[in-house]
Amino acid sequence: MTISPLNEWITRQNEPLIIAGPCGAESEQQVLQTAREISQIPRVKLFRAGIWKPRTRPNSFEGVGEPGLEWLKQVQQQFGLKTTVEVANAHHTELALKHGVDVLWIGARTTVNPFSVQEIADILKGVDVPVLVKNPVHADLQLWLGAIERISNAGITRLAAIHRGFHYPGKSKYRNKPLWEIAIELKTILPNLPLICDPSHICGNRELIPHVAQKALDLGMSGLMIESHINPEVALSDAAQQLTPAALKDLLDNLVYRQAFPKNPECHDQLEQFRSIVDEIDDELMNVLKKRMKVMEQMGGYKKEHDITIFQLERWQEILRTRSQWAEKIGLPRAFVEKICLLLHEESIRVQTDVMNKKK
Repeated sequence: MTISPLNEWITRQNEPLIIAGPCGAESEQQVLQTAREISQIPRVKLFRAGIWKPRTRPNSFEGVGEPGLEWLKQVQQQFGLKTTVEVANAHHTELALKHGVDVLWIGARTTVNPFSVQEIADILKGVDVPVLVKNPVHADLQLWLGAIERISNAGITRLAAIHRGFHYPGKSKYRNKPLWEIAIELKTILPNLPLICDPSHICGNRELIPHVAQKALDLGMSGLMIESHINPEVALSDAAQQLTPAALKDLLDNLVYRQAFPKNPECHDQLEQFRSIVDEIDDELMNVLKKRMKVMEQMGGYKKEHDITIFQLERWQEILRTRSQWAEKIGLPRAFVEKICLLLHEESIRVQTDVMNKKK
């Protein structure tokens, strides 16, 4: 997959890409007033506005449609900002290209549908336009990868992913749970793909945005997409998660922008010392895990010989209880140790099952 670095088409070297603008383009005045103030924030390189709004139920604000694209033209001409809009189908894509939108993005509800993504990809063949692909609504890495691959196969090289969190059925303070591990796995699979975080949709609440934005930068993400409205209180969609341009500027000014690699040789040497220690500990850990799994094989053979079931509920409950207690005594987070126990138990069951199924 050929991917052009952000600094080759929109940002300077090592500069995060900041995208900002209202959730939805509601009126010409609202768009231009918001853009005027955002244009005074040097870090912002892309002005976003939803022209078509995919809503769960009808009679909600579903966007102004094509007239909003004319307002974005005025944003380009009057304030020198590049523009980006969400496209959900081939028709949207054609209209956005016709009106000279600089960057397209594919939303979470579209990423889940390979047919829709392919329709957009077909329109983009032979077109030189950057495309951003948001993660699907649900935590499905393969759908996210598939959408990125379809756009790449259309010949798009100015390509990036947007991490906007995932629908989560349990209780959470977030509108969409971050599940950072999925974004990190995507980056591991596609290391050259710029990964941008959308704290607005993760949080659903402007008060939480600074923390999530900082964590995204600390994890080495390539930028942020943050919703900003001239008057969030009267916004027709997602009012609670939008910042005023003034609040956006304060947020961006107070974030810490870290570098991926230390410039100071002494700092680099110290990091290498830490990494060397971690390598030694991990080597010890691998040998301990091997020893544990060897005992599991022996236990599986003993259970098979004496017709004992693999899963023992009382023993499993004892392990969870005691290991959590041990963890707390030495200052390890209980939840962290419980996750490790679950992984170890899953592998132990697998090893014992293999032994049980092995023919003599």
